[in-house]
Amino acid sequence: MLDAVLVNMRLHGRVSVCGMISRYNLEQLDGVRNLFYIVAKCIRMEGFILMDHYGTYRKFEEEMAGYLKEGKITYVEDVAEGTESFPTAHIRLFYGRNVGK
Repeated sequence: MLDAVLVNMRLHGRVSVCGMISRYNLEQLDGVRNLFYIVAKCIRMEGFILMDHYGTYRKFEEEMAGYLKEGKITYVEDVAEGTESFPTAHIRLFYGRNVGK
């Protein structure tokens, strides 16, 4: 998917990278074939771990709640109900077939 993202990035764009759970169990990892775009478009990529930002979570939560109420952002839910759906939902998580976690 990163190949498609890089082609469509704006000049001086930024890519945040967090979470790779769908890639944990891959037998063969695919490489990115068009890293040239990072240089050509002056793209910045940065990985982060959520726990590094734990201290600012309350502020983030308040701001996001406001944005949701104002309709400035929307979200998609991927809900699996009932314990009988847990195995399938859990497997979908590891293969990137879900939305969110």
